[in-house]
Amino acid sequence: RGRGMGRGLLRSIRVVGVTAMTTRSILTSAWHLKPEVIVGCVGLVVLYMLWVRPLTWRVIPWVSGLLILALSLISPLDTLAHDYLFSAHMVQHLLMTVVVPPLLLAGTPLSVLRSVMSWGPLGKLGNPLIAWLLANGVLWAWHAPPLYGAALEGDRVHMVQHAMFLATATLFWWPVVAPSSRRPTPEPWAVMTYIFATMIAGSVLGILLAFAPADLYLHYLNPNDHHGLLRLVREDWGMSRGEDQQLGGVLMWIPGGLVYGVAIIATLVRWFEEAVQEDILPSDDHPSAQWVLSPGGEIREVKAGQATHHGRERKHYG
Repeated sequence: RGRGMGRGLLRSIRVVGVTAMTTRSILTSAWHLKPEVIVGCVGLVVLYMLWVRPLTWRVIPWVSGLLILALSLISPLDTLAHDYLFSAHMVQHLLMTVVVPPLLLAGTPLSVLRSVMSWGPLGKLGNPLIAWLLANGVLWAWHAPPLYGAALEGDRVHMVQHAMFLATATLFWWPVVAPSSRRPTPEPWAVMTYIFATMIAGSVLGILLAFAPADLYLHYLNPNDHHGLLRLVREDWGMSRGEDQQLGGVLMWIPGGLVYGVAIIATLVRWFEEAVQEDILPSDDHPSAQWVLSPGGEIREVKAGQATHHGRERKHYG
């Protein structure tokens, strides 16, 4: 009981001239409305609305991706990630690498993606092997203690880190979400291997971080308590430095791996659906076939010419 009273008093004292905060006060006051983030994300939404006609379902993942990106950079998550919790920083990085890029790619019309990919340098970077090496190389390099510490100590370096995560992750997801028309569409087994290899690379890094010494990232050992959150994090939440780093590693290892697992399953399902289409739809060698599988999953009878045309259209997906 005495300890509970002591904790209650801690919430009302002042730490280095800053009132100690509670969990509720973090959610209401620890926001940083960065103009460059807000203007950039709103500008991209407006540009999309003006450029893309007609608007389709793709606007939903596009806006969702930008909203998640903005929240990860201006919400209390950013405050905790920058100064107090490695695990919060890991959540922020996962959003930037396995959530936002697939949403933005899924929300971009294929005609726009293919126009962008037709530009020479991007066409080369979009090669799956190069994209894989860049995405995983950047991820591992930025988690080396010297680079990681430099990002936390300098705002410009931190911006470069986030930009590189977003850019290389987008290149990685490009062959998965929006295969290029300039190259043969990769076989599903190749896409699943591509994703699985990245899942393994991220899992290994997560395991190493989870079992590394607690002083791996010195920035979090004795953080500058600008916002008066340190007592809340360490005492009320009970998050020690070692537990925080272990949680961060586990987040990269398991939830991060689950996203890649879902992508593998989605690729497998798409492969199966294409196989069913090829078995049911008529081919040029058998123009008399009269049955097709509709997008809703029902088999219906149509004229042979219509069936052949339908089959050709179904091969272009994305």
